[in-house]
Amino acid sequence: MSDNHDEQIRIVQETVAGKEITFAHVMGGPAPIVYQKLGLNPQVDYSSSAIGIMNMTPPESAVIASDIAVKSGNIYLGFADRFTGTLIITGEISDVESALTEIVNFFRDEMGYVVCKITKR
Repeated sequence: MSDNHDEQIRIVQETVAGKEITFAHVMGGPAPIVYQKLGLNPQVDYSSSAIGIMNMTPPESAVIASDIAVKSGNIYLGFADRFTGTLIITGEISDVESALTEIVNFFRDEMGYVVCKITKR
């Protein structure tokens, strides 16, 4: 029985997460509905507030990032997930920007991570 598939090669590809921060963004003055839908702190002065969101691999890095964030200033830790590597923080715009900057700098300079640019809107 002749089979024309004898010459085919099957290739399986896997991705391995590196040490990297893949997303870092500051949302300045988001609408109150964004806070409500994310289940974030309702005791917020929305006029000067911001939400910072990050994603990193390995996902356990979010634990270290959350520690850096809360120690960097007056930050509210909204969400830190060691399974997905997602971190969400809130606070005054300057505090959120400062926290994300400290996280990115530490991971790049001390831990050898590849990091992305912090974006803002």
